[in-house]
Amino acid sequence: MLYNYLLIIQTKKMKNTDNKSNENFKISGDWDKQAKQLKEKYVQLTDADLKFETGKESELLKRVETKLNKKREEVINIISKVQPLNN
Repeated sequence: MLYNYLLIIQTKKMKNTDNKSNENFKISGDWDKQAKQLKEKYVQLTDADLKFETGKESELLKRVETKLNKKREEVINIISKVQPLNN
């Protein structure tokens, strides 16, 4: 029973950590250039999918998640790879 309790606590902590990283995800640098790189790598992405407004990263992530059929964390990783290194 103690094992189950510890597993539940650990799972909740992991979920909280994931949500934090998603909430803190910010786009930096030249988004037009980054969007172009993403469209070259993932040809199914369109300008509408990659439309970005400051403060609306979550909406962008949802559109890309849906189009690529990927989890949020995977999409954040994909986008992070085209982000400038110094930001």
